Amino acid sequence: MTKPYVAKLLVGKVKKVGDPDAKEPMDKQWESGMFKKSTNEKVWLGKTGLVGDEVADKKNHGGPEKAIFAYNVGHYEYWQQELINKDIGIGAFGENLALLFLDEDTVCIGDTYQLGTAIIQVSQPRRPCWKPARRFRTMDFALRIQESGKTGWYFRVLREGSVQEGMELNLIDRPYPNWTITVCNRVMYDKKAELKLIKELANCELLAESWKNTLSKRLAGKASSGENRVFGPNVE
Repeated sequence: MTKPYVAKLLVGKVKKVGDPDAKEPMDKQWESGMFKKSTNEKVWLGKTGLVGDEVADKKNHGGPEKAIFAYNVGHYEYWQQELINKDIGIGAFGENLALLFLDEDTVCIGDTYQLGTAIIQVSQPRRPCWKPARRFRTMDFALRIQESGKTGWYFRVLREGSVQEGMELNLIDRPYPNWTITVCNRVMYDKKAELKLIKELANCELLAESWKNTLSKRLAGKASSGENRVFGPNVE
């Protein structure tokens, strides 16, 4: 099996786009850190992310559990077919690590990798929000990402270090081989009535707290619809 590696390393500052005086929701001004550029330089990876990288919505993005976002390069062929006439390619989802030979079917919660001198650990799948939809002017884009299973995932940083484009990810530990990103997404979105399975995932020690909280609320009968996350201010 070919070893996974970083095809592109991407960082970016928060950027404001859109028209502050626009009437249509999709035209209004908004800000995001998803407009990232690739670099072939070594970049220091700290506990909360890459030096020079920013997130706009610090409530829902960033922090130790979402230090870096990873996405499979191969998925872009699929999205180019889905979003005809849209300029969508590496970096379009705001990923920090554009990876080859690693995807949602082959990555598990708690997977621990050495990347350069850093050690990183898979914490959760990404839950798509309204911002990619605004960027590509496709109202249901978050739902499409969710339903496709091509969500990407986050890493927490166990040991800080330098990382660079072209580096391999060397698997050190896999404590939860049954909890692939794909399976986690199915539990979150497709198996909402399977309470035993939801409880088992919520009890996974290395799953990010935000996911544990969402699953625990569902077990308690307090689940939200998710509409605000996927549509947000894109609708009136």
